[in-house]
Amino acid sequence: MIEIRKGTLEDVSQVAGIYEHILDKEEAGLSVTGWIRGVYPTEQTAREAAEAGELFVLLSDGMVAAAAKINRIQVPEYRDADWEYADAPEAAVMVLHTLVVDPSFAGKGYGTRFVSFYEQYAAENGCPYLRMDTNARNQAARRLYGHLGYREAGIVSCEFNGIPGVRLVCLEKTLSLEHCGQRKE
Repeated sequence: MIEIRKGTLEDVSQVAGIYEHILDKEEAGLSVTGWIRGVYPTEQTAREAAEAGELFVLLSDGMVAAAAKINRIQVPEYRDADWEYADAPEAAVMVLHTLVVDPSFAGKGYGTRFVSFYEQYAAENGCPYLRMDTNARNQAARRLYGHLGYREAGIVSCEFNGIPGVRLVCLEKTLSLEHCGQRKE
């Protein structure tokens, strides 16, 4: 059974475990994210997202298989991107941060499913403008996001989350306005 829900502090260790599994693969040369162990992402990354009420987790038979932070906070580096809707009101922009899928669950479509959830969540919250980013080195993420209809709005050279020399790919997608309404509380 698959479920996506708001993450809790009890989920933090499992999310941090996913970060570690991904970093293990990176260090073994089996994947490329551009992350650095002990710098980003860390258990504190997940803890802060959970404490802010912005951590979401995908559960597969009760186990955290994927996670991300979702909010309306655009990182400062986004100022340098060539957004198609640069004048979008900040309150109408939803941002997906640090989407991870545990490598042991790879190939099950959980990344796609999570992005679909993000889009639905944004629509329910009246945010037709979707933004996210990834490291230019992360070709797998770039392919996935492109396949899901996200446009690369530019690559920004920066220090990002404490990692120097990042070429940050800024991505965007716009939902049709008729699909966006106020979320029912």
